[in-house]
Amino acid sequence: MSGLKLKVCGMREADNIAALRTLAPDYMGMIFWPESLRYVTTPIPATDEPFERVGVFVDAQERKIKEAIETHQLDLLQLHGKESPESCAQLEQMRPVIKAFSVGPSFDFQQLEAYENACSYFLFDTRGPLPGGNGKGFDWTLLEDYPSKKPFFLSGGIGPESIAAIKKLQNTPLPLHAIDVNSKFETAAGVKNIPLLQQFKKECNVV
Repeated sequence: MSGLKLKVCGMREADNIAALRTLAPDYMGMIFWPESLRYVTTPIPATDEPFERVGVFVDAQERKIKEAIETHQLDLLQLHGKESPESCAQLEQMRPVIKAFSVGPSFDFQQLEAYENACSYFLFDTRGPLPGGNGKGFDWTLLEDYPSKKPFFLSGGIGPESIAAIKKLQNTPLPLHAIDVNSKFETAAGVKNIPLLQQFKKECNVV
């Protein structure tokens, strides 16, 4: 497939976000889960950014999400908790929703059916002790059972060593929309290595 996009998640430092402009990813993720090491507390105005801002939430109250949309100028909402199809559909009326699912060996793709009309994208991350950001990958061959045509984000411990596997996925009929990267490209929690990301983007043929 062609047109693979890139999301850089876990951003929170103003100067690092400014430096990300040179990389021009498609999406920049900001985490609004208080227990995350990359929790965003300071508003950073969006000025001429070549990417869309994604707010990452875990079972957050709708009021808190609305506040974050306004304060941080969010373009999309990424939901990593136990949000119901009904709550996703409600939030979808405000911003496009990316509904995340934690994937393990026994993952049942049939659970996606209830969310098919409740969100714009799915996201698959690795099942672990945290709702997301566990820094580990899952067995991507499980995606062969993906039953939907809805575009999805792929996350979970993706780093420079993942390039060959990503290229292999690009040659399948799967509707892989974007690669979601985070900790494998950091010099510290919430601080990204921009040159390393630039090399990764180039080698993955990300548009």
